[in-house]
Amino acid sequence: MRESFVIATRGSKLALWQAEYVADRLRQAHPDLEVTLLPITTRGDTIQDKSLAAIGGKGLFVREVEAALLDGRAHLAVHSLKDMPAEQPEGLVIGVVPEREDPIDLLLSVRYDGLAALPAGARVGTSSLRRRAQLLALRPDLTVVDLRGNLDTRIARLDEGRFDAIVVAAAGLKRLGLTAPKIAPLAPPDFLPAAAQGALGLEYRAHDKRTVAVTAFLDHRESHDAVTAERAFLARLGGSCQVPIAVHAAVCDDCLSLDGLVAEVTGSRIFRDVILGPRGQAVELGQRLAESVLAKGAGDVLAALAD
Repeated sequence: MRESFVIATRGSKLALWQAEYVADRLRQAHPDLEVTLLPITTRGDTIQDKSLAAIGGKGLFVREVEAALLDGRAHLAVHSLKDMPAEQPEGLVIGVVPEREDPIDLLLSVRYDGLAALPAGARVGTSSLRRRAQLLALRPDLTVVDLRGNLDTRIARLDEGRFDAIVVAAAGLKRLGLTAPKIAPLAPPDFLPAAAQGALGLEYRAHDKRTVAVTAFLDHRESHDAVTAERAFLARLGGSCQVPIAVHAAVCDDCLSLDGLVAEVTGSRIFRDVILGPRGQAVELGQRLAESVLAKGAGDVLAALAD
């Protein structure tokens, strides 16, 4: 008799694609498992008329999914790791990070070829304070407007002419096979992504030895080390959707380069640094980079936004 294995996930199209991708990998590796999905609607999915910063940030997309792990309804949860708060509930761990998709952002438009081509006052849609700050730092003449909703919904609003451009993650666009008439990269070093953007996080109960054994083969060490450094940077800064924080780790052999920033929401001030060190010290590198940007003055921005 095949063993049951349940994966909890948000119910959005992208989240279901990601969970089904993991489920297929598990089925291939473990034919004895009966892998099923448990779609869950989170508070972040139901509130679409307010910005993430206004309603509580990233945790709104994961709390109900994590509850399914804690109460035993699911063995595993698959998350977009950038949506995960830096701290986790007691008893849960993100033990596996599959190979990361491209972490950069993309500027989508119907008419304009890129950021420089947008006219003064152009309406650019994004719900991310990180994207807003970096857009305004590069183009203070733009009008940045809140845009919530699933990825296909956001692209539909662009197609309807409500925006001159929108900014989305490359990973989601690629995973769902979506496109737009004009696509331009917003990539490092000019534009930094969110911590762990493009990466999946596989979360389970810390003492669930069966799930640890079943999922271990999916872990991609290079991706895991990179996002560990990025999330350590975020954690030290106490980051959430309410703070414009961006960070990007690049791994080469045994070395890790980490580029991170904290910005004013208006993009008027940016505190940034780059650090290089051994991959095996990913957490320490993230913490050291955070201390560096704090020393440059980022603490004032963080304190003001916390008030």
